[in-house]
Amino acid sequence: MIYKSKIGDISLQNLVRLYPAVVVDMHGEVAEMSLEWVDLYGEKVKLLRYILVFDYTQPGDDIKNKKVLEFETKEELIVCMQEVSQFFQS
Repeated sequence: MIYKSKIGDISLQNLVRLYPAVVVDMHGEVAEMSLEWVDLYGEKVKLLRYILVFDYTQPGDDIKNKKVLEFETKEELIVCMQEVSQFFQS
């Protein structure tokens, strides 16, 4: 299964984790946080962007193997998540 994204083709085979997140600036430190976290504490940080992470890293691997799609808005992220979810419903 291949998802055709704005950064190119993304394989959905061997995918270990697929998750949405946000990238925030916390007093000069950039961190990746969950959507739930930003709903609770978002007013205390600067939200930089929304992301959808395709993580192929196997348990125990030292080297991270990820592809990340970036979005300006939560709505764009949700549209992409809906598109990707179609691959797993068939």
